[in-house]
Amino acid sequence: MNRLLRFSAPGVVEVVDALTQELQPGQVRVRTLYSGISAGTELTAYRGTNPYLTSAWDPDIRLFRGADQQAGLAYPLDGWGYSEVGEVVEVAADGELPGDAPRVGDRVWGIWGHRAEGILAMDALRGHVLPAGLDPLAAAFVRVGAIALNGVLAADLGVGTTVVIFGQGVIGLLATRFASLNGATVIAVDGIPSRREAALQWGATHALEPGDQLAYTIRELTGGAGADVAIELSGNYHALHAAMRAVGADGTVVASGFYQGDATPLHLGEEFHHNRIQLIASQIGSVPNRLRARWDVGRLQRTVVDALADGRLDAAQLVTHRYAIEDAAEAYELLDTDPSAALQIVLEF
Repeated sequence: MNRLLRFSAPGVVEVVDALTQELQPGQVRVRTLYSGISAGTELTAYRGTNPYLTSAWDPDIRLFRGADQQAGLAYPLDGWGYSEVGEVVEVAADGELPGDAPRVGDRVWGIWGHRAEGILAMDALRGHVLPAGLDPLAAAFVRVGAIALNGVLAADLGVGTTVVIFGQGVIGLLATRFASLNGATVIAVDGIPSRREAALQWGATHALEPGDQLAYTIRELTGGAGADVAIELSGNYHALHAAMRAVGADGTVVASGFYQGDATPLHLGEEFHHNRIQLIASQIGSVPNRLRARWDVGRLQRTVVDALADGRLDAAQLVTHRYAIEDAAEAYELLDTDPSAALQIVLEF
C-alpha cells in the first residue's frame, strides 16, 4: 500500500492507504525519503482559503472562473506537497535510457506530493539525480529555493542595491542569502525575533521589526532615499503595503507571496501612487520577462541544486522539526497555530 496525506476538510488531516500501481513504460517509481511542508501554499489548502476551492483556473485564457461541479478543487484533497526527495526503486524503460535519466538506486528530487512513493514520467526526473555527497535532506529545498531565487531575479539586484525582504521564513531566508550573494545590501523584516536573528546569519545587514516606524527607519538607513526594491514573501497584505512604503521614488516591489482574501490593507492612493512604484508579481510558473531567452524554471532549480551542493546554501540547517508521515496532523496544527515555533517542517517516510 502507498500511504499518502489527505486534507479531508479544512483543518482535518488524515493519512490514508492507496493501492500500489504498476509502472507503465517510461515511468519511474520513487520511494520517498523526505517531503517538505510548505507553510504558505499548503496552509491555504489546510485552512480552506485556496482560490482553487472556490474558482477554477482556465489555462487557455488565463483567468479564474467561478467553480462548478466540473471545475475547481474540492475536499478531500490528496497528496499535496511540492518538495520531495526519494530513491528510485523501479524503472520501466521504454528503450535505452537517456544519459541523464534516473537509474535504480539514484536519489532524486521532484514533485510528487506527500506520499510514501511517487510514480512519475521518466522525463519529469531527467536531470534530477542528486550530486554525489549532497545530503538528501537539503534537496527538499530545491523548489522553495527556486521560488526565492525567482523573486531575487525579478528584483534585478546587484552591488550597491538596497533591498528590503519582508518575511524571513524559509523562502525569505533563502531570498536573503541569494540577494546577499548578488552583492545587494539586505534589510530583512519579520515580526519573529528568532527569524530576524537568522536573517543576520544568512546575509542581512539589518533585521527590523515591522511596525509604524519601519518606513522611517529604512529612510534613515538609506540616507532618506528609501530602498531601491522590496521583495514581499509573507503573503500578508499589511506587509505588501509596508513594502510600498519602504521603497523610494520609482522603486520596485516584487510581490512573491501567495495572497488570500480581500486586500483592504492596501492604500494605493498613497505611496504607490505618489512615488510611481512598479509592482511586479513573481510566481514559480515562469521567470521574469527579460530573462526568458536564457532562464526557465529548470535553470532556477539547477542553480539551487548547485548552490546546495557547493555549500553556498546550507539549507538543511533550516529544518527545525521532523515528523513521521503518521503524525502529519500534528505538524500542520503547529504551523497553523504557532508559526513562530518552526521554520521548515519535513515529513519522513
